Amino acid sequence: MRNGSTLKQRQLARRLRRLREEAGLTLEEAAPKLDWSTSKLGRIETARQGVDVHGVRSMLDLYDVGGDHWTEIIELVRAARQRGWWHAYGLRDAGFVALEADAAVVYQFQLGFVPGLLQTASYARTLFRASPPQRTDAELDRLAQVRVHRQRRLTEDPSLELVAIVDETALRRPIGGAEVMRAQLRHLVTQAALPAVCFQVVPVSVGIHQGMNGSFTVLGFDDPDEPGVAYLENAVNASHLEKESEVRAYKLVFDRLRSEALSPHDSIDLVQWLADDP
Repeated sequence: MRNGSTLKQRQLARRLRRLREEAGLTLEEAAPKLDWSTSKLGRIETARQGVDVHGVRSMLDLYDVGGDHWTEIIELVRAARQRGWWHAYGLRDAGFVALEADAAVVYQFQLGFVPGLLQTASYARTLFRASPPQRTDAELDRLAQVRVHRQRRLTEDPSLELVAIVDETALRRPIGGAEVMRAQLRHLVTQAALPAVCFQVVPVSVGIHQGMNGSFTVLGFDDPDEPGVAYLENAVNASHLEKESEVRAYKLVFDRLRSEALSPHDSIDLVQWLADDP
């Protein structure tokens, strides 16, 4: 499990670890030469702690790295230290938003509500208001703005692919009341038509299915060296899983749900019917 650091930070961490290993140094050997503890160097190499240009220059000197490699690594350090847009909303790099912002593909199954990237602001506010901790109106507005900002990638980033699956019951639960829910369903029809989006519904006629154990998201990245992430969230906490076996297991569950779901065309027909149902 990792802390949700940004893609550039994780790329930098892998490069620094590889350079140390290529220099023939262990963590225990390299750390004191840098005047660091072994645990600090370990956290840097796993992207659990940031490092500035001065610190990386010391590492590159120790590892005897120069030329173009030196320049490339220093540029990567500077890119990794840039603040993501989410900082303006009081969010840190440790969380799902930073992970999702770097993802090239988002596979999401939701059991109880519409996926975040497809929610209206009013629908999102209702969900935030109902979940702990208790929030002020200003905090609810800020969280809804974050959700809307995240959705920009669906129209502005041609590299993003969202495959979203919901249980049919999520579409029938009147979250926020009839009018908020009707607006949400109509918004869902519009968003599902975007090139970046594939939306499907697991109908109640399927009966029991593997997704009934809970909602989850699997994120994939363009960088072939970047491991996928499975993200799980419940009422009190959240976790990121990146062991290959765990991520693969969740992707298999997702693929099974996708095979049991209605086709994208039939799914949108269902949503449209629910939105028009008096």
